[in-house]
Amino acid sequence: MYFLINVLLAAVPSIALVFYFYYRDRLKREPFRLIWKAFAFGFLSVIPAIIVELILSSALGRFRGLAAAAVHAFIIAALTEEVLKFLTVRFFLYKERAFDEVTDGIVYTVTAGLGFAFFENIMYTLGPPSTLLLRGFTAVPLHAMASGIMGYYIGIHRMKNKPGSLAAGIFLGVLYHGLYDFFLFAGPPFTPFVFPLLVIGWVNLILLIRKAQRIDKADITDIP
Repeated sequence: MYFLINVLLAAVPSIALVFYFYYRDRLKREPFRLIWKAFAFGFLSVIPAIIVELILSSALGRFRGLAAAAVHAFIIAALTEEVLKFLTVRFFLYKERAFDEVTDGIVYTVTAGLGFAFFENIMYTLGPPSTLLLRGFTAVPLHAMASGIMGYYIGIHRMKNKPGSLAAGIFLGVLYHGLYDFFLFAGPPFTPFVFPLLVIGWVNLILLIRKAQRIDKADITDIP
């Protein structure tokens, strides 16, 4: 029973947020097969992430104090994980015919990020339920938020071919993710900053979703 509760706590936040973002795509919802394709490849991307992070940890382990927290947060964790989420979408979803809106970039990348977060949560299922409950309100939304912001710029590049948009998306995804991890790794007095960061990030993501929907609606209107 204890393990079953932990499995549910690991799964429910990620799956619930997948459906939340799926239903935010009001104009043309994506095929379910692509939603679960994004989720599955995001889930599997944790494996190369672990390998890369172990290599980087070994290579960059000489730092101490806040410098160590910053290197671990921004380079070892955030950069590795967000780039792998980006590559998941870029190589497995970007050229799908159903990827025909800016909003789709958000949906696919968020879903990949939530697949990643689900795998991470599974690794905590042998611990206390309180850890998974806390992650459900912090780490899982962080992955969705950082991935979603990055996904907006992937969508802009896909639909508008705007120069620099992919780099901007990766930068912002790494920035939000890195700040979150830094506040945790650095410990008090930085830890409380996690919560306003999540609020700011989610407000930014919601605004980008609305902006993407306006762009998509205008594109439909412009079709003769």
